[in-house]
Amino acid sequence: MAEMMKGNVAIAEAAVRAGVRFYAGYPITPSSEIMEYLSWRLSEVGGSFVQAESELAGINMVIGASACGVRALTASSGPGISLKQEGISTLCDEGLAAVVITQVRYGNGLGTLLSAQCDYNRETRGGGQGDYRCIVLCPSSIQEFVDLMRPAYELAEKYRIVVVMMGEGTLGQMMEPVDLPDFVEPERHPWALNGHYTYKKIGIFQRDSRKEAVELVAKYNEIKANEQRWFDEGVEDADYVFVAYGVPGRAALGAVRELRAAGEKVGLIRPITAWPFPEKAFAKINPNVKGVITVEENATGQLVDDAALYIKKTHKHRNIPAYALTYVFNTPPIRSIKEDYFKVKNGEIKEVY
Repeated sequence: MAEMMKGNVAIAEAAVRAGVRFYAGYPITPSSEIMEYLSWRLSEVGGSFVQAESELAGINMVIGASACGVRALTASSGPGISLKQEGISTLCDEGLAAVVITQVRYGNGLGTLLSAQCDYNRETRGGGQGDYRCIVLCPSSIQEFVDLMRPAYELAEKYRIVVVMMGEGTLGQMMEPVDLPDFVEPERHPWALNGHYTYKKIGIFQRDSRKEAVELVAKYNEIKANEQRWFDEGVEDADYVFVAYGVPGRAALGAVRELRAAGEKVGLIRPITAWPFPEKAFAKINPNVKGVITVEENATGQLVDDAALYIKKTHKHRNIPAYALTYVFNTPPIRSIKEDYFKVKNGEIKEVY
């Protein structure tokens, strides 16, 4: 039976049930309740919790736990995730599995505490030093966040990669009915440390680094081929297709359904994986579509770059414009999305591409 739960609390409990037995991090709004909950909950299941002296220390502790085959977790937001980037790139470089939760808040530098999607480019492009990617999951509800927790670890371990669960401040602080999953007991993986380092890196010499790069690209291509996730509605006959993820994806769906009821031929693609981006969803779009429209909680328009790229890639026969509705922070109301849709249709809002 569903229970009314705050987002961060439900997410933390889902992590325990997915087999997480180590958490290290540093508190930061709007993600702090995750570590607050795990500070007492992990000890009940034989796990370990560390409030580290900094975000850097926290992610480095996750590296150690992951190397030992433990399902490890850290969570943060904004500048806290920025500080973790070196550790995240090290996890990816060493082929270690971990999950990082970011409850995105708005702003540059230290920023604000307002819910936003301004970190899309960082998370989808591999935010630290190096030539790498993380799998990025972007749930639109607390229930979806909870449901994705176990698959996040399964993907991380299958591909020996970091999975970033990119939420928004809203998802951490809101309350919704949630059905919690059953407990799983993960098995220790053969690649975990067992007295000697069992994962042999290819090396730093140029000829070996090229071989390593070939293997890395092959892994990423396999992920792109097999792990795209999305929700779509009404794209096959749409004149305009909205593209939105997370909570704005829910608002965009409401707008699409109301516009459809009024006779407008519109559709929606809601990416669940921001990387790999759901190219296959774009292949389903009406070949005569007039444009794609992103709905974003940022000021500059970031998702629109990928929307424009993949409509171009899947519809090569003609140039299809891409528009961005940027609402800076907080979830845009359905009425605003509808009003701006008509501005796009009437030529008042110009395409980005």
